[in-house]
Amino acid sequence: MPVTPAPRSAAPAAVLAPKVPEITAVFWLVKVLTTGMGEAASDYLGTTNLVLGGVVGVGGFLLALRWQLRSPRYSPPVYWTCVAMIAVFGTIVADVLHVATGLSYDVTSAVYALAVAVLLAWWWRSEGTVDVHSITTPRRERFYWATVIATFALGTAVGDLTGLTLHLGFLPSGLLFLAAIAVPLVAWRAGANPVLTFWAAYVLTRPLGASFADWVAKPHDVGAGLGVGDGPVALVALAAIAVLVALVTVRHRDAGRRTPAEAGADRA
Repeated sequence: MPVTPAPRSAAPAAVLAPKVPEITAVFWLVKVLTTGMGEAASDYLGTTNLVLGGVVGVGGFLLALRWQLRSPRYSPPVYWTCVAMIAVFGTIVADVLHVATGLSYDVTSAVYALAVAVLLAWWWRSEGTVDVHSITTPRRERFYWATVIATFALGTAVGDLTGLTLHLGFLPSGLLFLAAIAVPLVAWRAGANPVLTFWAAYVLTRPLGASFADWVAKPHDVGAGLGVGDGPVALVALAAIAVLVALVTVRHRDAGRRTPAEAGADRA
């Protein structure tokens, strides 16, 4: 189990209530949906109105992150709004770097992979753990969200790398990442380090969701897509996210009303 080092200063850091959800099947489902929604929404905004895309992507991201950081405890609507806006923002960042600099997707994928590795190493060196269950201080929460942003940008670049640069097409890319994400799942069930397998799976959710979203949304001459359109795909994914988050919110509130004895009986 990761061990948290003693505080570096005499004044202890403020301790927060846990501000991330439990890692369940619903967590992974909503996470994949946010990646697909972010990919489709960013592409739709980018092709419709660049100014609007910038306002929604950057402004929405900053507002949602501020809302999350100022929240005193975990709230499903607040947390998943932040993740959804990071999904849009992360796609914009990855696409802008590719277009503005002319760097290929293999180069930008390497840049973002390095960024994720540096952030995780920095987080570990500072806190002695990168376990999401240990996010109970403002500094750890900042490390968490910085890493999440980097993983979204990385996943966007990798998904485009396999789907377009390597000419696999979006559906084969999605199936490739579906197989890849099973590796940390199997490893975790076999007893591998849960923190390592969590972050491996977390990174893979982005190209997984984005590849399937692009397959449904894009025209056939772009990655052999189905041509449904970015707007409809973004709206359907957003509706599914809203329904799941509403259900999680109700369950979260119900759990908060239970007495300690009732909670213990549920665990027994």
